[in-house]
Order: sequence, then structure tokens, then C-alpha cells
Amino acid sequence: MTIYVDIVLFENLCMNYIILFGTAYIMKIKIKQTRIIFASLLGAVYAVLVYAEVFPLYENLITKIILSICMIYIAFRPKKIKGLIKELILFYLVSFSLGGCAFALLYIVRPQDIFMKDGVYIGTYPLKIALLGGIVGFIITYIAFKVAKMRITKNEIIYKAIINIEEKKLEINVLLDTGNMLKEPISGDSVILVERNKLNSIFPNNILDNINSILGGDINCTESLEYRKRLRFIPFMSVGQQNGMLLGIKVDFVTIVTDVEEIINKGTIIGIYEKTFSKSGKYSGLIGLDILERSKKDEYLADIKK
Repeated sequence: MTIYVDIVLFENLCMNYIILFGTAYIMKIKIKQTRIIFASLLGAVYAVLVYAEVFPLYENLITKIILSICMIYIAFRPKKIKGLIKELILFYLVSFSLGGCAFALLYIVRPQDIFMKDGVYIGTYPLKIALLGGIVGFIITYIAFKVAKMRITKNEIIYKAIINIEEKKLEINVLLDTGNMLKEPISGDSVILVERNKLNSIFPNNILDNINSILGGDINCTESLEYRKRLRFIPFMSVGQQNGMLLGIKVDFVTIVTDVEEIINKGTIIGIYEKTFSKSGKYSGLIGLDILERSKKDEYLADIKK
């Protein structure tokens, strides 16, 4: 049986791409297609080298792990070791899921001219079988992680948030609240709720001390014209209060620090909450799921963090 190297290369390139894309999609990692394609190509070249038996070194477990780490780093550029480990674990989970589905389809179809060589399936089986198995595996993995994520307790979803306004910074812990869908009604900007007593270092006291007056229409109590332009009025509904109103201030940008990356959100509004969220002080703010999704229009802000 004749096996062409270009076929082996292309098939593994496609599968590696699906695995890396699935990993990024599940972990909500911002990706660049060129980086994923290059990482996929690296894995495909490895498969060709294994098949061709160029060097025995390529067949040992340590080399395979190093290769996986290189692919993860090339594709995602994790900034922390903890993030790299999480991405690597998920990369293997997605790989096992995709591989299992593909092998199951191969077992059902039972092509005659196929065999395994050093852990790599070689043959003239249709490429669509491998791709279909990869897609089905990705869907199964995605659903499994969505279900698992719904079962995570609130105590496990606390991030550090860095609020930036007028060259001032405030670092606080925020809780991911899936029920927090507050947005400023005109601009549609996302709202992060923050305890009032945490904002003294970045917001003027004449605003924090006169919240009710400002909500009543008296904005003259705010001395700074710059902060008057940033004021926002945010309607909300909650248990026991159908028509509430929050005072918000639009900040320059907010950085959410996760185990994987730092997510920058431009033009986020800080909603001033006059009570406390946590009796233990474990967190001082609430964010919604949309805050964790970096927008394309905010890409240029990455240079600000230099």
C-alpha cells in the first residue's frame, strides 16, 4: 500500500487545528489564525517524522509532551505557568475526545487499508471521517464543560479587577455573577457593580457623598466637569425593587485578571453599590459573563499595560 507524505501531513494538520481551536473556544482564549495554523503544522510535521522513522527520539513520551507544550505556547502564548498547565490539560482532554470519536467512526466504517504506526493511524480512509469525528468530539467536550461550569460554586469564580480612570488605579476582587446583566441603556456598555467604600481612592468624594442628590437631578454638586461627563444613570430591577436607579461612572478601562490571561474592557461603567456584597470581604464587586469576553475594538489597549 502506498501512503503519501502530503496526505499524512494534511490530515494531521486538520485534526491539530480542530483540537487547538476547540481548546481556545472552550477556554474563551482570543486567537490568531496564523498562530494556530503554525502550531498545527508543527504537530503535523511531527506525525510525518514518526511515520518516516527519521529519528527514534521523536517517539518517546517526554518528546511528545514537549511538543504539546510548544504547540500550546505557539497557539495561545500563555502568560502564566498556571494558565499553560490548564490549557495543556484541556488540550489533551479535547484530543482524547476527538480521537475517540474519530476512532469510533473508523471502527464503524472498517476501511480495509488502514493500520496504526507508532500511535499514528495511516491509510487511505476518507478525510471526512477524521474531520467529522473531530467535530463531534469538540461538540461533546464543549457540552461537558458547559454543564461542569454551571455546577461551579460562586466561591470558585473570583477574579482580580483593576479599574483605571484619570491615571488612577484600583485593584479589587470581583465575583462572577451569571445573573448580572446590567448595561447602560443608551450605549450598551457593561456595568461592574462595586462597593461605594472601595471607590474613595479613584472617585471624588463630592460624588460619592451626594449619590442620592445626583440621581435626583442635581449634578451641580460635582465639582469636576470631567467627571460630570462620565456620569451615567443605570435603571435596574431586583427582588423587592422593580424600578431602581444606580449611579454609574464610565472609566477608561478595566482589566480582569484570570488564570489564563488579562482581559481588557474599554469604556466599562462602574455602578456604585452603597451596601456590601460579602460579609467576609472576600470580594467587593460583581461582574457579568460579558466582561470576560474581550472585544476586538479593545485590542489596541494592550499597549497601555507596558
